[in-house]
Amino acid sequence: MTTARPTAGTEGLRRQNTAVVLRALRQHGPSTRAELAKLTGLAKATISVIVADLEAAGAVSEGGSRPGVRGRPGRPVGLRGDRFVALGLELNVDYVSAVVLDLAGQVLLSESRPAGTTDALTDLVRDAVAEHAGPGRTVIGTTLAVPALVRGDNRTVAWAPNLAVEGAGLADDLGGLVPGGGVSVSNDANCAAYAESHHGAAVGVAHALYLTGTVGIGAGIVQDGELVRGGAGFAGEVGHMPVGDSTALCGCGRRGCWEASVGLHAMLAAVGMPELDTPLRTAEAVAARAADDPAVRAGLERVGQDIGLGLAMLSSVLDPEVVVLGGYFAPLGELVLEPARQTLGERLASAVQVRPELRLSTLGIQAAALGAAEQSLGPVFAGDLDLADPEGWPSDSQA
Repeated sequence: MTTARPTAGTEGLRRQNTAVVLRALRQHGPSTRAELAKLTGLAKATISVIVADLEAAGAVSEGGSRPGVRGRPGRPVGLRGDRFVALGLELNVDYVSAVVLDLAGQVLLSESRPAGTTDALTDLVRDAVAEHAGPGRTVIGTTLAVPALVRGDNRTVAWAPNLAVEGAGLADDLGGLVPGGGVSVSNDANCAAYAESHHGAAVGVAHALYLTGTVGIGAGIVQDGELVRGGAGFAGEVGHMPVGDSTALCGCGRRGCWEASVGLHAMLAAVGMPELDTPLRTAEAVAARAADDPAVRAGLERVGQDIGLGLAMLSSVLDPEVVVLGGYFAPLGELVLEPARQTLGERLASAVQVRPELRLSTLGIQAAALGAAEQSLGPVFAGDLDLADPEGWPSDSQA
């Protein structure tokens, strides 16, 4: 059962009850008022008031009867996808991405461009806003994913070893381009992990670890659908663990980082192939060559072993049920998964330790942007942004 969280004050209680209804509709799909009462534990009269307010705001609508249901059932209430949307963005070393996600969780736009520059991101943002914002549609939040440590204010980039980005300048610049003017910034691995737990390979998994596969290597940790960020918000910066080749130079300036052994450039050095315009296209070309080239397969086996070595360390600390490998790892599949799985099993100290299931991401290069968009919807489903109160909407996107 989805239940409302206690909060002080009548207005606060109303907002939390509204949020719990929205969460139930997002999780279970269109439901009658009677079904919503069962799912949320709220009284039917309360449900009716909330549904009426949300319908007036354009957040929900009532449809016809569902097929296969006999008698005179109530009409199901469902989330509308045309009124409220969220924007997710990613700036990475060699590409930019944008995702527009509606309230019901449907992707309206998913696009990547092979140029990891702020100018390319700016152009993509302008195009996305022009196509998916305007009269009758409210952009309720924008989040930018970056391969960096991001401070707890969700705006300030503290350290980005592979990007020339620092401080809150990027959030400020983008704020002038998006409706509402506010842009949150989040770590790319955290965003991708969040996407996997809500849309991808980790849906329904209580304890999951997501591993990026780009020029940089990072991890996102998810427990019960929520991110684990640590004391300063920096949890998951695994690419610089000293578990790689001790002679390999990393982008951070040190030697021996895991990233310098399993990042995209390290993989390409191991197989002797050039980089293409995006990590996925690069990996697809490597996988195709591996089908006929034993030297490429051998190089990928070494990379897979190094992946397994790092995962053994992380598994000993975090004990995940599932590890999702994203980015360039996905097209390579078993070419890296099998040696990673074997090394992981060998390196865990005890036979009683559960070997996590290794899964490949199904979300493609837009995983981080999708997770960023999903995070932008967070205030709605948490009850912090009231869709039934236009005064609280981002001012630039009101109808």
